[in-house]
Amino acid sequence: MSILYRYPQLQLVRELAKTRKTKVYLVGGFLRDHYLGKDGMDLDFAVGKDAVGLARAFARRAKGAFVLLDDEHGSARVVKKQDGAAWTFDFTDLRAKDIRGDLRRRDFTINTFCLDLVKEEDHSPAAAFKDLKARTIRLVASRAFSDDPLRLLRAFSLHAQTGFKIEAKTLALAKKQAHLINASAMERVRDELFKILQSPRAFVTLSAMDKAGLLSRVMPQLAVMYGIKQGGYHHLDVWKHSLEVLRQLEGFAAGPHEQGLKPYLDEEIGGGHARLSLLKLAALLHDIGKPDTRKKEGGRMTFHGHEHVGQRIVRSVAKRLKLSVKERHYLENAVRMHLRPGYLSNFKRPSHKAMFRYMRDTGPEAAAIAVLAIADQRSTRGPLTTAAKAKHHEKICRMVIEEHFKEQSKPKVARLLTGHDLIRTLKLVPSPLFAKILSAVQEAQALGKVTAKAQALALARTISK
Repeated sequence: MSILYRYPQLQLVRELAKTRKTKVYLVGGFLRDHYLGKDGMDLDFAVGKDAVGLARAFARRAKGAFVLLDDEHGSARVVKKQDGAAWTFDFTDLRAKDIRGDLRRRDFTINTFCLDLVKEEDHSPAAAFKDLKARTIRLVASRAFSDDPLRLLRAFSLHAQTGFKIEAKTLALAKKQAHLINASAMERVRDELFKILQSPRAFVTLSAMDKAGLLSRVMPQLAVMYGIKQGGYHHLDVWKHSLEVLRQLEGFAAGPHEQGLKPYLDEEIGGGHARLSLLKLAALLHDIGKPDTRKKEGGRMTFHGHEHVGQRIVRSVAKRLKLSVKERHYLENAVRMHLRPGYLSNFKRPSHKAMFRYMRDTGPEAAAIAVLAIADQRSTRGPLTTAAKAKHHEKICRMVIEEHFKEQSKPKVARLLTGHDLIRTLKLVPSPLFAKILSAVQEAQALGKVTAKAQALALARTISK
């Protein structure tokens, strides 16, 4: 069956094109994925004339949301939610006199697949099928990166999504022209970066970007970690260790693990980005504060407070990438808290109080930070690291993950005391002391030391004196 008859949306576009007497071509990734046996939800159309008008008409008929992208160059988008998923339909005027000229101005050969919807004719160049079969990402023309520098990053995001190799000349040109990426809007850069992070090939892809000199162009803050040696517990410098943490994290997430962890990691945090994607970024950034805190004390290298310095640097990375406030806070907290599971593993079995405080301080990210800690430990194989300590560390982290899901399944227990009680009953004036009192009462309640309101008030009185 022709692809045209598999999707009612394509038949509608074809009908509108005939009515408006214009040529319309389905081009690019949707067709590429179709030939790979995958179902896509992002469709691109090259239109002979008035792409914006066609998009408006399609939006009305399909009952989708119309978005004007570029009125001057004739580009618009229609977003249609269907069965819980968002389909996007991009309509753009031809960028040359005819479709052949238009295809020559596109980025990669595997994105030049083309179907004339009106005549039902395939206009795909031979190179498209050749490179699809060879699983190769190859530039259509040498000017492609300079025409649109975002294509530098798109080459790697395509590699992450498809597993195709980047052709040698294309890779060499990407390395030579990596500096051009700074001309791209950061919102577009961010979107391509997260296509990489949400793929199962983030480590391989970001490592290749690093070798090409592109990753540090996207996040210049990373450069401070290059070549910074660590102490005896580590076998890698700070940057190589960070990449290894990403590799270990990706491997752990893909393997068998605690029940409930996969849907938890797949949950959206903000900006359409999943917890796992952000956790991968946190893995790259978790030790970014080490260069500024590196000291030699008593013959050993220390990095005291690097998690707090790192939190401040990560804030600047998140702002540069135009991440949402939720995403920024997520990254900051992950970096600031990444050592906490290690502190728990200093004990044969952490006390109830220690576990409660960890759960309280990390909140819904208790399990995620424990996953990051597992990846961090697995990436630490220096001469001072022992197999027994590593095994115990991972055991405690898995215990934390299990405890997190147990706590999530329990019904919420009402607080015995609130700020209003401190004001009305104890006649206290709101101050920072309130947080100290309420936190102490909450902890005592969780540990079973306080079970009634009268006991909670008694504890509050003791603390307030």
